[in-house]
Amino acid sequence: MAAKTYYIGLGVTYHDPALAIIDETGTPLFVEASERYLQYKRAINCEPDNLNRTPQLLREFCPDAGRFVVATSWRRKRPWYENLMSSLGLLETRRLHRQGIKKLGSPLSNLHIHHMMASNRLSLARAGLNLARLLAEQYASSTVQFYDFDHHDTHAASACYASPFKQASCAVVDSYGENGSICFYRYRDGNLERLHESKGLGSLGLYYMHITALCGFDWMQGEEWKVMGLAPYGRLDEEVYNLLQHVLTVNQLNLEHPRNRLFPALSALEKKRRTTDEPSERAADLAYTGQYFFAQIMTEILSNFHTAYPNDYLALAGGCALNSSFNGHIIHNTNFSKLYVPPAPADDGTALGAAWLAFTRDHGAFPISSSPLSAYQGSTLSTDALKRLVRFSAGLEIRHLPDSVCQETARLLAQGKLVGWVQGRAEFGPRALGNRSILADPREPGMKAKINERVKFREEFRPFAPSILHEFGPDYFEDYQETPYMEKALLFRKEAAVRVPAVVHVDGTGRLQTVKQDWNPLFHRLLTAFHHETGIPLLLNTSFNVMGKPIIHSVEDAVSVFMTSGLDILVIGDWLFAKPEVR
Repeated sequence: MAAKTYYIGLGVTYHDPALAIIDETGTPLFVEASERYLQYKRAINCEPDNLNRTPQLLREFCPDAGRFVVATSWRRKRPWYENLMSSLGLLETRRLHRQGIKKLGSPLSNLHIHHMMASNRLSLARAGLNLARLLAEQYASSTVQFYDFDHHDTHAASACYASPFKQASCAVVDSYGENGSICFYRYRDGNLERLHESKGLGSLGLYYMHITALCGFDWMQGEEWKVMGLAPYGRLDEEVYNLLQHVLTVNQLNLEHPRNRLFPALSALEKKRRTTDEPSERAADLAYTGQYFFAQIMTEILSNFHTAYPNDYLALAGGCALNSSFNGHIIHNTNFSKLYVPPAPADDGTALGAAWLAFTRDHGAFPISSSPLSAYQGSTLSTDALKRLVRFSAGLEIRHLPDSVCQETARLLAQGKLVGWVQGRAEFGPRALGNRSILADPREPGMKAKINERVKFREEFRPFAPSILHEFGPDYFEDYQETPYMEKALLFRKEAAVRVPAVVHVDGTGRLQTVKQDWNPLFHRLLTAFHHETGIPLLLNTSFNVMGKPIIHSVEDAVSVFMTSGLDILVIGDWLFAKPEVR
C-alpha cells in the first residue's frame, strides 16, 4: 500500500481551538473542537493537538501516512502593534494590568484586548508543539511540513470550499484578524482571491462582545447567544441607538470607530449596563437595540460589497456569521440571492480552513462539490462504554431495538417524553443536528419552559430550534430557505406556528434545521416516524448538554446529563434506556 499524505489543520486561536484531518483528495476525515473531548466550554487557552487525544486520532485516521502537512490558522509573523506591546512587556502577566497606557479606540478595554493578544500569542507559540513530538515518535519515517496561513483566509476557505457554489462572493466578519476584522474575497472555480481587508480596530465582533457585557452576560463564555435570544422581548431604545451610531460606522467596505465620538458614547452607554443581580429582562431593550444596530451595519456593509463586486451568491464566515437572527434576513435585505454559512463559521472552523489551504498549496484549485459539507465529522461513542452501560445500568429499563428504534422513540416523543438522542458521528460546529440532540414534541405550549427548567437549567427566554423535513419547509416557513446547520432563523407561517408553539420564538421565528434523507438518513427516519404519529413533520431539537457545558462527547457524558436532569429517555444507537417512571 502506497504511503499517503495527510493534512492536519489546527485552529489555534486561544478560544475554540480545533483539529481537522483531511486526506490527499481534500476529503475531511475528522474535524472537532477541543471543547468536546475536554468537556470545557470553549477550551480557552487549550491546545488543539491534545497529547492524550491526538495519538488515537492519528492511529485511526492516518494509518498509512508517508507525509504530513500541518497547517495553522494564524500567521506566525505578528502585527506591529502586538509586537510593540510585547517588546514593552505589556503582554506579560505582571504588567498586563498596567494603567496609564493610551486607550485604544475600541469598545473593549485595553486590559481585555491585551489579554486576548497575550493569550493568542501563547497559543501561536505552542501551535503544533504536541503534534510535532507525536509525529516524530509514531511516524519517524514520514516527512512533515508546517504551514501557517492568514486567519481570515482560513475562515474564507472554510466557507467557500464547504459550499455547493462554483463561484461566490465571500465575506469574513469577526472580532479581529492579523490586521482588521473584515475581509472580502472572490471565489471562482475552486480558487480564492482576496479583494479587500478593513484594517484597524473597527470591529462588529468586538462591538457585539461589548453589547453582551452591557446586557450582563459573559462574552468570554460565548454568551452572545443570550443577547440574540433576549432581543425579541425588547423594543428600540432611541437613546441607545443614537449612542451606538457614535460607536461604529461604515465607510464603503471599512468599519470604523469614530475616535472623537467613541469614548463619550461608551461612557453614556455604561449607564445602561445591567448588573448581574438584576433580572435578565431588564436588558431586553438594550439587547434589541444592540441586535438591531448590528443588523443595520451588517446589511450596509454587505450591500456595499455586492455593489462593489456584484455576485448572486454569498459565503459568510467569521464569528459574526453565528448570528442566525440576522442571517435569516440577508437574502431579503441585500441583493444576494443565495447564502451559505458553514457549520462552524467561528474560529473552530479555521482548523478545516487551514487544512484545505494547505491542500490547495499542493494541488491548486479546490475540487468543487455540488453538495454542502456534511456537518457529521466528529467523534463516535465508544462501543465498549455502551456495552458497560447496558451491563451495569441498574434501575433503568433497557431495550434493544435494531429494527424499530425510530418508531418507538417517535411514539414516546408523541407522549411528551424528553429524549436524549445520540447517533453516529458528532456534529462539527456549535449546533446539535440530530446526532447529539435533546428532542421533544413541539406541539405542547409549555415544552420550552419545561426543558429550560428541567434539563437545560437556563433562562426561560432562550428559544429552541425546529428540525424539519425538507419537503415540508415551505408549508411552515415564509420564504423558506434550506438551512442545513441551523444557521438561519426564518419566520413561521402564522397558520403553522400555532401547531408547534414550543419552537416559535416570541418574534415568530425559528432557527430551523433542514433535514434531508441523504444528509442524515436516521434522523430523517425519526422525523418521518414522528410525522406519521402526529401529523407534524418537525421536532424540537436542542444540543445534548446543560448550560455552561459543551455538547456531550462520551457515553459517560450522556449518562451524566441523563441521570442528573429531567430527561425521560436516552437513546444511543439502537439501545433505548428509560427511567423507571417512564412507560
